[in-house]
Amino acid sequence: MAARIIDAAGFVALYWILSLSFYSLLAPAGEGRTADPRALPGLFAGLIAFGGYTFYDYVLHVRDGRTIGKKLMGIRLAPYGGAGPDRAGLARRAALYPGVLLTAGIPAVSLLAAVLGFAGALFILMDKPLQRGPHDRLAGTVVVKDLR
Repeated sequence: MAARIIDAAGFVALYWILSLSFYSLLAPAGEGRTADPRALPGLFAGLIAFGGYTFYDYVLHVRDGRTIGKKLMGIRLAPYGGAGPDRAGLARRAALYPGVLLTAGIPAVSLLAAVLGFAGALFILMDKPLQRGPHDRLAGTVVVKDLR
């Protein structure tokens, strides 16, 4: 979890900066609005920031099985059950986590994003002994200590 927090910190900051910037540019003025004016700027900011996170996660795992957070924590991604993870599996793994976060910028479904994120974290904690999350199961991977 610490590795994920390290990896995501910059992208979360980027999300908030973009969200505030887009809100000031895109928020409609005047009365009679039917939709929450924060939804569109939040969605645009999420697409950029969390899309960037997905790209970062995918590229670093394909290249060397480790992100910066994983390197700092001394862990890496390994195949589960023998064969190495393919690029399609790593792409699905990279997209699952930020895919949930994309909904965080939309006020009407932010609660759903929080519930799904919390459920994913609980799933990892309850999956003994390997603690594989839904993203690891989807990609056929497991996170292990890096002995390099």
